[in-house]
Amino acid sequence: MKKLIKICLMPVLLALTVSSCKKTFLADSINNNVPTSVPASLLLNGVEYNMVDFPDNSSEIYDQYYIYNYNYYGNNQYNLGSGDNYYTTLKNVVLMEQQAAKAGSPAVNPYSAIGKFFRAYFFSKMSLEEGDIPMTQALQGLSNLSPKYDTQKAVMIQSLAWLESANSDMTSLIASGNGSLAGDFFFSGNLSEWQKVVNAFHIRLLLELSKQAADADLNVPAQFASIVSNSTKYPLIASSADNLQFNFVAPNNYYPQTPDNFGQNGSRQNSSQTYISLLTTFQDPRVYAVAEPARHLVDDLHQSPTDFASFVGADPGLDLGIMYANANAQDYSFLNRHRYYSTYTGEPSVQIGYPELMFNIAEGINRGWATGSAETYYIAGIQASMASYSIPATGSFTAYFYKPGSTGVASISNYDTYLINTNWNTYYAQSAVKYAGSTTGLTQILQQKYLALFRHSGLEAYFQYRRTGVPAFTTGPGTGNGQRIALRFQYPSSEQSANTANYNAALASQYGGNDDINGTMWVLK
Repeated sequence: MKKLIKICLMPVLLALTVSSCKKTFLADSINNNVPTSVPASLLLNGVEYNMVDFPDNSSEIYDQYYIYNYNYYGNNQYNLGSGDNYYTTLKNVVLMEQQAAKAGSPAVNPYSAIGKFFRAYFFSKMSLEEGDIPMTQALQGLSNLSPKYDTQKAVMIQSLAWLESANSDMTSLIASGNGSLAGDFFFSGNLSEWQKVVNAFHIRLLLELSKQAADADLNVPAQFASIVSNSTKYPLIASSADNLQFNFVAPNNYYPQTPDNFGQNGSRQNSSQTYISLLTTFQDPRVYAVAEPARHLVDDLHQSPTDFASFVGADPGLDLGIMYANANAQDYSFLNRHRYYSTYTGEPSVQIGYPELMFNIAEGINRGWATGSAETYYIAGIQASMASYSIPATGSFTAYFYKPGSTGVASISNYDTYLINTNWNTYYAQSAVKYAGSTTGLTQILQQKYLALFRHSGLEAYFQYRRTGVPAFTTGPGTGNGQRIALRFQYPSSEQSANTANYNAALASQYGGNDDINGTMWVLK
C-alpha cells in the first residue's frame, strides 16, 4: 500500500517540480531594467517629430521655391512617386492613447485630445496627397489586414469632426486644470498653445476644401465663420510666438544646411523664378534676407547688388543642362549664405504659423465665408512674415551677401554688408501690393501667402497652387511629366502588393483604374 502511494505521488511531485522550474526560468528571464511598455509621453515625442516637414527636401522643388541645377543631386520634375505613409505613426498615436488610459487617465485626457488632432493631421495630409485612403478600417492590426478605402470626402468630414472634438476636449481639460502634456517638445506641455494650433489647422483644412465649399455635408463657410467669429470658443494663434515650429539645436538637431555641407551642395541648387520674381516685382525687402544677387550682374555688368533687378531666379521648366550652365555663369541668385548656411541652427521650421493663418482668414473673408476686413488680416500676414526676417516696418536692417572667392560661410568677414532702408507705407502703396478686394484681392492674398510659406510648411504652397493656380507655376522640359504640374502623389507601393483588391477599387472609382499622378481628386473638382 505504501509502495502504491509512493508510486502515485511521484508523478504529482514531478509535475510540481517542473512547474516550479518553469516559473523560476520565466521569472529569471525577465530583465527588470528594461521597460516592457512605452509611456504616452515618449510616444508623443516620436509622433511630434514625425509630423515635421523640414526644409531642403523635395517639397521645395514641388513648391517651386528652391530648385536643382545639377542632375547628379536631383531634378525638378513632377514625376511624383508615392505620397506619405503615416500609418505607423498613427499606430503610435493609438498606442499613446492606450498607454495614457493604462496609466489611469480619464477617458478625456490631454493625450486623447491631442490624438484627435494628430488623426486629423495625418489622415487629411495623406488624402490631400493621394485621394481616397483607408481610414475607418485602418489601424486594426491583425484583425483587418486589408482595410477598405474611405472616400476623400469622408476623410475630410471625419478630420473636421476630430478637430472640433479636440478643441472641445482641450477647453474642458484646460478649465479643469488638466492641461499639461508631458513629452511635448513644441510647447513644453502647454495644452492652451496646442488648442490655438488645432483651430488654426482647422481653418487651413477648410481652405483646402474651397472648391467644395458649396457641399452641404461639409458646411465649410459656416464652420469657418464659427471659428473666426468666436475667439472664446476657438482661440487662435495670436502672434508668431504661438507658431508650431521645430527649433534646431546644435549638436543634436542641425539645420539641414550648415557650414560643413556648404561646399558640397551650396551651388547645386538656386532660387526659382516663380519665387524671386514675385519678390522683385513687389520690390520686397525680403529678397535681401533670403537670396543673394546674381554675381554676373554685379561683378561683370556692374549692377548694384541691392538693385532688385540684380536678383534672378531660374525658370523651373528649363532643361537642367541649360540651367547648370547658367548657374555656373553666376546668372542666378543663390540662397542667402548668411541666413541659411552660416550656422548649425538656421531658422525655425514653421509647420503651422501665424502669417499663414492671417492669409487664410483673409482668403475666407474675401470668399464671403465670414464678415470682417480681409485687408486687416492681409496686412497682418505680410508684416508678420517680414518681421520673421527681422525686417522693420519702417527703419533699416543689414543685408549680408557672400563675397566671391571666400572660403568659408561661417565667418562674418566673408560677407559684404549693406544697409537696407524700409518704409511700410511706401511698400504697401504699390498697386501690386495694396489690397484691391474681389478677385484681384484674392490673388494678392494668395501671392503674399506663397511668399510667407517659403521654406516652411512642406507642401502647402504646392497645395495652394493646385487649388487656385496662384502663383503661376512654370513648366517645360525640366519639369517633366509632359510639361504638366502633377495633381497628386501615387499610393504607397505596399498598398498594391498587400491590399490589392481595395487598392484597385479605389483607382477604378477615382482615376480610371490608373494610379495617375495627373488624375483629379475630389477636393479639386
